[in-house]
This record gives sequence, C-alpha cells and structure tokens, in this order.
Amino acid sequence: MAPRDIAALVAFRVALGALITVSSVRFLAYGWVDVLFTGPRYHFTYWGFSWVPALPAPWMHALFAVLAVLGVLLSAGLFYRATTVLLFVAFSYVQLVDVSNYLNHYYLVSLLLGLLVFVPTHRAFSLDAWRKPALRSDTLPAWCTYLLRFQVTVVYVFAGLAKLTTDWLVHAQPLNIWLSARTSLPLVGPFLDERWVAYTAAWSGFLFDTTIVAFLLSRRLRPFAYVVVVGFHAATSVLFPIGMFPFIMVTAALVFFDSSWPRRIAARVHAWRSGTVAPVSVPALPAPVQPVTRLAWAGLAVAVVYGVLQVAMPLRTHLYGGNVLWHEQGMRFSWRVMAREKNGSATFVVTSPATGREWHVPPSDYLTRLQEREMSVQPDLILQLARHIARDFEARGLGPVEVRADVRVSLNGRAAQLLVDPDVDLARVEDGLAAKPWILPAPETPPVKLRPTWRAQVH
Repeated sequence: MAPRDIAALVAFRVALGALITVSSVRFLAYGWVDVLFTGPRYHFTYWGFSWVPALPAPWMHALFAVLAVLGVLLSAGLFYRATTVLLFVAFSYVQLVDVSNYLNHYYLVSLLLGLLVFVPTHRAFSLDAWRKPALRSDTLPAWCTYLLRFQVTVVYVFAGLAKLTTDWLVHAQPLNIWLSARTSLPLVGPFLDERWVAYTAAWSGFLFDTTIVAFLLSRRLRPFAYVVVVGFHAATSVLFPIGMFPFIMVTAALVFFDSSWPRRIAARVHAWRSGTVAPVSVPALPAPVQPVTRLAWAGLAVAVVYGVLQVAMPLRTHLYGGNVLWHEQGMRFSWRVMAREKNGSATFVVTSPATGREWHVPPSDYLTRLQEREMSVQPDLILQLARHIARDFEARGLGPVEVRADVRVSLNGRAAQLLVDPDVDLARVEDGLAAKPWILPAPETPPVKLRPTWRAQVH
C-alpha cells in the first residue's frame, strides 16, 4: 500500500492532545480529582488489578497536572515517544484506580494513546521534527491510518449493535426516561416527553451508529457525514451530561478524512487571504517498492492479534448468555454506550455464625454517593464490597462472618427486583471470569409504557 500524507494524522494528534489537556484541567478545576479519586475511603478494582494503588491526594493532583502538560507536549509533538508512552501509562492508571469511574470514552482514549505510541505522527509539524530535521517526513505508512480507522469503527459498530434490542427500538427505553427528565430545557424541552420524540431519537441513534462509518469512508459523502457527526454529538452533549464524550468522538472521526485535508484547507485559507488561487500543496508519495521485512510481518501479526482482541472483547458477553444489561458480565470494554438506565438500592446483612449476631450495613458506611450508585447495580462491585465488609468485620475481632446482600434493581423503568441471590454468602465467593450463578435472572416484563403526555413527571 502506498504511504499516506501525514497531515491528517498530525491534525488528529494535535486535537487529541488538546482534549487531554482540557479534560485534565477540568478535573482539577472542578474538584473531580478529590471526589472520584482521593475522597473515597475504598476503591473498587478491576479483576486482576487489585495491586494498583490509589495515590495520596497531593500525588493524584500532581498526576493530573502532569497529564495536562503531556497533552500539550503531544499536540506540539515534543519528545513524542516518551510523551505517548507516559500518557498511555498515566491515563490508563487513572482508569484503573476505581472501577466505578469507568467510562467508555476514556477507555477509547487509552486505546488511541496506546496506538499513537507506534504511529509516528511527530515526523511533521512538530517540535521534534524542528529539533531533528532527519526525522522529518511528509508521509506515513498506510497502516497507520487504517489501524486508527479500525479502532473508531469498532466503537461505532458495537455501539450500534448494542442498541439492537427490544427495549431500545420497540419501547424507546431508556431514552424516554432520560428525555422526560430534560423537559426544562429552553425551546425543545416541552417536546422531550412526547412519544414520537423518544422513538425518533432511539431509531436515529441506532441508524447513526450502525451506518456512520460507511458514510465517512465515502469520499463523496464524507463532508456531509462529518457534519452529521458534529450535529449528532452536539445534540447529545446538550441533552445528556456525558462530559467529553462528544468532543472525543468528533475528534476521532477525523481519521476517516483524506490524508491531505489539512493542507487543502490551509491552501484555501491562504488563497482567500491573498485574493489569489493557490495550488494545494500535497507531497509526492513514493511508490511502495521497499521489500517486506520480517519486522513488518511481525508488526502485521501484532496488529491482527490486536484487532481480534478488539472484536472479541465486545462479543465475550455472549459466552455468559442472558441479558448483559442486567448481569453486566462482559459489559465493560464492549462499547454499550448509553444502553441502559439502572437504579438500585443495596443493604448488606452481616451475620456471625458463632454468636448469631446480625448487622444490617448500609453501603454509605464505606462508599461515596457516586460509588454507591454504581455499586448497587453492578454485581461484581457488590461482590467486592461484600468481601471488603467481611474483612473489615473480621479485622475488628468479630470472628469469621457471613455477608449477604439485599439488592433491588430497576432496569429501564421496570419495577425493581432482586439482582443477586440473598441467600448466598458473598464473603466466600471468589471473583473471576466465570459465569456468576448467584446473579438472579433478568426481568422478563417489558419496561414501563411511554407516557402519552409531554408533561414532565420526574421524581
């Protein structure tokens, strides 16, 4: 494959670095570092990563300041290799500190940073290229573009497939719940509780996610598709509190554009300023005449393995059966973006077999409100907290105890029902990748019917 103009991926590098800087500064400015990382007394860990510690408050604040600086260095293309490696490690570490903070778009940023470690977007329009002229190149191998496109494609396709459910397409849930809560918005608010609005939004979201990549890949339709991308994510940003997600996806979609688009725009701007018709400066691309080396074949093998893993991760939930939105096994890292609305309440019952004593323990004794909200609907977090409560009681000299959980959860507006078996002693259950038989079956009843009136009924 012929090499590609480097300009498009340079623009992507600059935009991604700017987003990381802005996001890190926001976390510091709004106090989210304390709320999410240093304030909690207990942190939920990913399976296999319980060894990852939470840093003390001063160090965690310093880490986010470092992330902000590294974002600037990425945009500037300075010390690129060290910057991308440090960004990948630091950003991924932040995601590993507490599972209850998991967000799909930050997982995507970690993946994109990992890929940029191997994609040399610093060979042009960078301080590295200015410092080391021998590094300069107007082109990149074509695989750099295809690898990034593949990653973004995986996100959109699986986000679309996650909406191929009865709740989403037939009942327009959970969108009806969310839109009905936004009726106070100016202009559009009074319409957000209408039946047709919820259905229009649900089907539009499904069709957008499942088709947008095809339109972005079409040279003729790409500009119009990108306008749709911007409009769609701008609308979701206004309607839903989803943070940086719209900006990250708008930035990620840049990898689908023609590799010389920044040069063409620059040429048109120059022509407009000078009042002349300036030719577009596009570097001459050499033909791919170089032999394929063993290193290239090894790189291809690694890329194939990476691609297989990215496809397998969202599909792994089918090994568990049932409704993933209920049992959550295989939910994370599967791009099920905004696919469910769950509310739950949990109480832990601790008993001492030796004395017969019983304690009813609220999660608030150990968790922040944000952690409790996430824990009460995710079985693996319920298990983690149950085992932590058992260790805490035993550390207080109360002897071996049993911990059971009374957890009631509502999925997409259904009546709340038990999520986990209340008779199972969770203190003796080991976490792992195997199916969790102590999770009770998902509700079979349909979600609540849509209200025929647009009058807000938010409780």
